Amino acid sequence: MQSPVADPSVQRALTRPHLIDITTTGRRSGEPRRIELVFHNVDGRVVLSGMPRATPRAWLLNMRADPHITFHLKGPVKADLAATAREISEPAERRRVMEQVARNWNRSDVDRMMVESPLVEVVFD
Repeated sequence: MQSPVADPSVQRALTRPHLIDITTTGRRSGEPRRIELVFHNVDGRVVLSGMPRATPRAWLLNMRADPHITFHLKGPVKADLAATAREISEPAERRRVMEQVARNWNRSDVDRMMVESPLVEVVFD
């Protein structure tokens, strides 16, 4: 059976940022947790981020405990894609990717985002 990621319409949908949902596994409950986020395509890589905030998000904490997620495309193209999350923490890589995310959001506070914004690469299974 062909992977949904191989579908040309899914591939096109992954090239431009838009709203998606992700499902993580609750780190304490073990239950599925679904949340809406925006993804970005940075040099062909699918990444998740968020606005700066001093406290970590539950979805990020869940990913740290179990990096297996479901990436839900919604809108004109719908697909549920199995994936593994990889937090981007190496400083040079993080800055390179975060600068593009900041540009996508018309933000100029990259230094703050480096400290307070989550940044995760999604690798499709």
